[in-house]
Amino acid sequence: MKATGIVRRIDDLGRVVIPKEIRRTMRIREGDPLEIYTDKDGGVIFKKYSLMGGLSDFAVQLCESLNKTTGRVAAITDRDACIAVAGAARRELTDKRISAELENIMEGRQIYQRQEGDGPLPACEESDKFQLDVAAPILSEGDVLGSVLFLSQEGGAAGEAEYKLAQTVAAFLGRHMES
Repeated sequence: MKATGIVRRIDDLGRVVIPKEIRRTMRIREGDPLEIYTDKDGGVIFKKYSLMGGLSDFAVQLCESLNKTTGRVAAITDRDACIAVAGAARRELTDKRISAELENIMEGRQIYQRQEGDGPLPACEESDKFQLDVAAPILSEGDVLGSVLFLSQEGGAAGEAEYKLAQTVAAFLGRHMES
């Protein structure tokens, strides 16, 4: 655990305020679910809960199918990180934090498709090696849960097949999360 030096008191209803700096750094928004853990040293740990995280094995299989079908790097994210990747970028992107650009695309709730002449949009914060070609937000009951991505290193425009596949898989995962 990393010490922050910030101390907060619990109020009479058992609530504690997570400081704005930590919420911003960890991308914790109002209404986000948090898992609560305890450790053997008496510590309490809050961790962002990801509905998509429970689907990681299934998401890996979907990405592998998308990769085999299209020959392109395919990824599935939750709201914060890549949870599944298939193709050449697996080691470089798995569990990496998504870029601010991808987060904005997801919040816009529209499918992004790179067009000729568009500037590159990185998939992850830590590396701009892989660019977004297609990004389809996963929506469930009006909430954004993550996204389905097609990526490339050279930033080539994706075709209609990749667009439709990303759209279909994102809709499928959104429906799956509703049940």
